[in-house]
Amino acid sequence: MPDVALPSGEAGATPARIADGVRAWVTSPPLRGLVARFGGDWPAGDDGLAAVLAWLDEFSARHWDFRRGRERPEAGEPALDARTAGLVLAAASALGLARSAPPARPAYAHLVVLGGLAHACLRRVAYAAHLLGSGTSVAGEVAVLGSFRPLSEAEREVLAGVGLAGCETEVDALDAAVRLAFRVAGPAESGGVDAGHPHHSWSSRTYRPPASPPVRVLAAPSSEPDRRRAHTADTQRFWAEHVRLSPGDAVLMVTAPIYVPFQHCDALRTLAVPYGCGIETVGVDPAVPDLARLPEPVLTPGRHLQEIRSAIRSMRALHADLAVG
Repeated sequence: MPDVALPSGEAGATPARIADGVRAWVTSPPLRGLVARFGGDWPAGDDGLAAVLAWLDEFSARHWDFRRGRERPEAGEPALDARTAGLVLAAASALGLARSAPPARPAYAHLVVLGGLAHACLRRVAYAAHLLGSGTSVAGEVAVLGSFRPLSEAEREVLAGVGLAGCETEVDALDAAVRLAFRVAGPAESGGVDAGHPHHSWSSRTYRPPASPPVRVLAAPSSEPDRRRAHTADTQRFWAEHVRLSPGDAVLMVTAPIYVPFQHCDALRTLAVPYGCGIETVGVDPAVPDLARLPEPVLTPGRHLQEIRSAIRSMRALHADLAVG
């Protein structure tokens, strides 16, 4: 299957151009073929993009949501025949869930590392350190974004396996990953608010490694604290409030390849559209030697279907904010 481009992250891209990118992704042959394989009949007639996105959201909820409100490690795995599993993996690759291309530019205003499960925290921070050590220039800061999500026992075991003990939350894991990858002992500055509940609290720790831009580890509060923990868009928006983003700033975002489409679109919605900055989202390259010793889970067809659904939902939210037809 030919690769499908993600919506434009160029600085100053118009809402119409971004919407065209959303339309091209959600109506692409790989996604249409996947929908057909799971028994879906594509909306007929001249339904607008908003209607197609709503239909895809509902369809993917019925067929590709294996979390059912739970955290990702608790998601079930569907029983798929070999042909369907192969189609899922081919479509996921074409849709951008398996890409680990190097950064397109030599220099950026900021580098943003997104948090996740413990193994992801280790790998993404290590990859950010690798990029800086390999010549990628960052004029501002490296922002490492997470939340106070409690770690599971399995995650604590992953951290213990690389000599990192005592971590209780996602931001603890990110903080430990920064100390390990950047070889720093402690933060130069720290702050935050302990509101007595993890959904309301926030924290900030800034490290100053030698020959490197400052590295800030930021834990965001939830924008809906009565309902849920902070999610990706919350952390991106919270960071933007703590740094001076300017129109035209180039922001490089690091995540896992499987999350690139949905987190790229979240960043367009929370950063690019309101601030006029550019967004480039890259997945960790598993071929980097420094990452070989770090744990990486097996990515199943069910995991790919779940994150295709995440991308659909992220694009739906992005399109709603663009206010275009």
